[in-house]
Amino acid sequence: MRLRRLEEEFGDRVVVDWRSFLLRPQPQPRSLEDFRTYTRSWRRPAADEDAGTFRVWATDAGPPTHSVPPHLVAKAAATLGADAFERMHAALLAAYFADNRDITDPGTLQSIWAEVGLPGPEFDRIADPALLDRVIAEHNEAVQAGITGVPAAMLAGNDTPISGALPLASYRRWIERALGAAS
Repeated sequence: MRLRRLEEEFGDRVVVDWRSFLLRPQPQPRSLEDFRTYTRSWRRPAADEDAGTFRVWATDAGPPTHSVPPHLVAKAAATLGADAFERMHAALLAAYFADNRDITDPGTLQSIWAEVGLPGPEFDRIADPALLDRVIAEHNEAVQAGITGVPAAMLAGNDTPISGALPLASYRRWIERALGAAS
């Protein structure tokens, strides 16, 4: 993932603060065939040299109905620490884009929780109303900032979001300019 690579490259000068943006805030049923057609659009970003793994939806799972469940699981993992969040975030992305798993299905989410080694009883943290409030608040902040899709990135102190899957070099230049201006 590009932003993780930049964190490694820039060390403690760059910290990525992952926030929620709900592409589908409410459950919206759609046919599996329509969803498969939609996932064909993943071919373009998948062709980028520094892209993650993307696969056109080929399973009979899903399709995912809305964005809230995986965001709650990620936030619940974050309550267990940064490492737990990092593992969960990476696993959710892989499950959705590479493995074609329905990450809105409670059973799938609980399986992913176990796969990344998080304590089983702690999965119940997803029911904490404060986590849902946080997900909704972060989504609303993004909308107020003008974000309409993902991926999107903003620099602290800069209220202009950058939308779209940019090449790693573009993100790097953006950060280098910001760090240079801050010096």
